[in-house]
Amino acid sequence: MSVPSPSALSRHVAELYPAGAGVPPVLRLMQIYRPYLCPFDLLLPLVQPGGTMLDVGCGGGLWLGLCAKFGLIRSGLGFDSSPMAIAAARAMQANIRPAGDAPAPVLEFQHRAVAEGWPQGTFDTVTIIDVMHHVPVSQQRDVITQAASHLKPGGILIYKDIDEGHRIKATMNRLHDLIMARQWIHYARAEDVITWGEAAGLEKLAFMDMHRLWYPHELIVFGKKR
Repeated sequence: MSVPSPSALSRHVAELYPAGAGVPPVLRLMQIYRPYLCPFDLLLPLVQPGGTMLDVGCGGGLWLGLCAKFGLIRSGLGFDSSPMAIAAARAMQANIRPAGDAPAPVLEFQHRAVAEGWPQGTFDTVTIIDVMHHVPVSQQRDVITQAASHLKPGGILIYKDIDEGHRIKATMNRLHDLIMARQWIHYARAEDVITWGEAAGLEKLAFMDMHRLWYPHELIVFGKKR
């Protein structure tokens, strides 16, 4: 696929979350401006085309909405522990208009408390985007293990989080989450994530670090052997 710019993605997001469509105004604005902060333009080309997707900690459904709007998946399942975020994701779903004559992918958004565990099934692509630093340190390895168990053979795990190595910028993100999420976050080291993935039977396919404004990002792509 041709890679859209952050500004182009922001316009697409505004179509997914129009004013007055049941999404709280602050949450709507957070979705619209997120492509300037999170490198969705680099993540979209990594998706297994025409496949199924599981989005872990899907929030307001932005990532699955973009994948559906660009016709990259035939179905997607997102889950999150926030009922307000899931309500926004379900409201967004009604605004997906795939390009051309392609049918709208089947999306499902589930509200799941942490104690309820993950949905069942295996998927072509599993994504963990800006979730790990919200997970207690003692449970971070299990996130990767669970993700690996939900991948089909030949599937792709896309992991994106904040890079703690850039301490000043990582501290800015820590303050952001302290204000917005009222949570003191815990970063996972990329080398640990890679070790956990390999121990779960995955192969590291790519690693990249990048910056957007004051946010330092690290991207790890894993594959599951057939």
